[in-house]
Amino acid sequence: MWNEPYLETCCRSALHRLTLVGPHGRPEGLKDGPCLLRLTGMALAQQRADGRYEITDAGRARHALEILKATAT
Repeated sequence: MWNEPYLETCCRSALHRLTLVGPHGRPEGLKDGPCLLRLTGMALAQQRADGRYEITDAGRARHALEILKATAT
């Protein structure tokens, strides 16, 4: 049974963008800002001291399962 909170399409896209930017992170003030805040609240992203957002280990796992459709190990 699925027990993870639902991610809206926009938040799924923001999570994917976090994987694409890697260590550079996503800056504040972009259109996906509300989604980055939601992802931070779900512990899938975190805001660094420089204000940029980066993906967390939990975010990588969720991305693999939900976006890449990898199977759980």
